[in-house]
Amino acid sequence: QMQLVESGGGLVQAGGSLRLSCAASGRTFSAYAMAWFRQAPGKEREFVAAIRWSAGSTYYADSVKGRFTISRDNAKNTVYLQMNSLKPEDTAVYYCAARTSGTILTRLDARYEYWGQGTQVTVSS
Repeated sequence: QMQLVESGGGLVQAGGSLRLSCAASGRTFSAYAMAWFRQAPGKEREFVAAIRWSAGSTYYADSVKGRFTISRDNAKNTVYLQMNSLKPEDTAVYYCAARTSGTILTRLDARYEYWGQGTQVTVSS
């Protein structure tokens, strides 16, 4: 089992920045990739970014490319999402997810086995 705990959400004005953290515990040695997803009210959950745990390669949704950066600290078993130039449409609950197998990074949420409880990000205009 793996446990994921997100933190760092909050209220920020448009154009501002936030950094989300996802601390992993349990079977972290088995992680293949970590990802961030988000879900806005009345909308489906959508992919934001993913990172391979060992190699560090990354994959982003077009809507956040150039504004968000995903990174990891293997020693701390933590994944980060640095969010810059935030827009009101970035408002959502952000979830951290992990998968323990695979060969490529994927945006499909069904491929991720473990999920955190989510952290709210609100961007005011």
